[in-house]
Amino acid sequence: MQSSDYKKRLKLQLIIILSIAVMSCGVPSVPTSLSSLLERESIRVGTVYGAGTFYNGAEGPQGFEYELLAGFADYLGVTLDLYPFYSYEVMLEQLEEGNLDIVATGDAVTDSLKKRFAYGPAYQHVEQELIFQAGTNRPRDLADLDAPIVAVSGSSQAYLLTDIFDELNESGKVIKTNLMTTEDSDSEELLQQVANGDIAYTVADSNRLALQRRRYPNLAVAKTLDEKMPMAWALPMNQDDSVKAALIEYFGTVHQSGWFTVLEDKYFGHIRQFDYVDSRAFNYAAETSLAEYKPLFQKYAGELDWRLLAAMSYQESHWDSEAISRTGVRGLMMLTLDTASDWNVDDRTDPEQSIRGGSRYFASLLNRIPARISDPDRTWMAMASYNIGMGHLEDARVLTERQGGNPDLWVDVKRRLPQLRQKKYYRTTRYGYARGDEALQYVENIRRYYDSLVWLDEQGKI
Repeated sequence: MQSSDYKKRLKLQLIIILSIAVMSCGVPSVPTSLSSLLERESIRVGTVYGAGTFYNGAEGPQGFEYELLAGFADYLGVTLDLYPFYSYEVMLEQLEEGNLDIVATGDAVTDSLKKRFAYGPAYQHVEQELIFQAGTNRPRDLADLDAPIVAVSGSSQAYLLTDIFDELNESGKVIKTNLMTTEDSDSEELLQQVANGDIAYTVADSNRLALQRRRYPNLAVAKTLDEKMPMAWALPMNQDDSVKAALIEYFGTVHQSGWFTVLEDKYFGHIRQFDYVDSRAFNYAAETSLAEYKPLFQKYAGELDWRLLAAMSYQESHWDSEAISRTGVRGLMMLTLDTASDWNVDDRTDPEQSIRGGSRYFASLLNRIPARISDPDRTWMAMASYNIGMGHLEDARVLTERQGGNPDLWVDVKRRLPQLRQKKYYRTTRYGYARGDEALQYVENIRRYYDSLVWLDEQGKI
């Protein structure tokens, strides 16, 4: 009862604060769209399924947009009622009719959409890219296209292309291509269709492209159509600004606290850099070489995800049991002589011994990470220590704290790892010089490989 009363008082305070803000803009404060939402004790949000928006994973609802939305609902003290739509246009119509409070699709804001809807603050900016299949002729301009550009009906890409084509037609420029819209495929499927050669072109924002390129490395950028489009949540045009004011407060809070940066790193931090050759080689190896060692990874993973262990092994040795580095480490898990001895590995080139020893060693590193550090941060830190040693990881954490960062957050610690090879920093540390930039790349590579293995496993390809 006391908890319920406390929550109601918090809501009342929020209504008062935001109503004052709205009144300063000359908008009547009572009743407001925010007070109605709080009285209802729920927020109704329209979204679309996608790797970067919302999906039901093994551990429940996931997605960048979903986590932001769940955070906003918690911020207001209300229930999140999420409605995934299969049609952008139907969803936008529901927002216009007042059946939704917000639409959050991870989609960009175009000039045409701003004429129909109000928007909260921009929380990211993306590029809109014209995509074609690598290995085919690269078009340098829209005038060079000889096939339609396919986009999802009602998406920002469809609106952007419509505006571009209208401008080209008004200028009298002759173009052979045209826009073809569809509701039968989402933007991720269209990227897959380009990769498979089923369609010639589509347009995608840089976030979705980064997510899909790890799966389909033959996706290539022909031309950037817009270099900086804002991403924001849509609101009904005809309502007052109270919900918008709450969104401004919320995004200000999550940015100031650092949580937004952590969330952005979780979904996009490790995939922004793309290596075409490496991605193709990894996917090929996963489908051809991994099967030989998969039972061993599963056998010795323990509490770890065997796919994470396999991703580490690929980064270490490319699943070559005879691999040897310039420093003398050997085998699938690239164990040193000392580490092999510590974990009873007699033959580092024996696949089973190497995987068993590497798994147990990594588990021991995880146990040495302070218990207050939660996953996935503790996993990425343990992984970095597998590469450069626990002492150097602790040096990076100390540097992080000295510089005002949070030593328990990977997103902060990883920024200091490269400093371990800079004299002005490593001369102040306990363990001195280390190739921290390599440790950072090591972890980011494994994260990409792991994501790819999860997807390939879900597709039944490994």
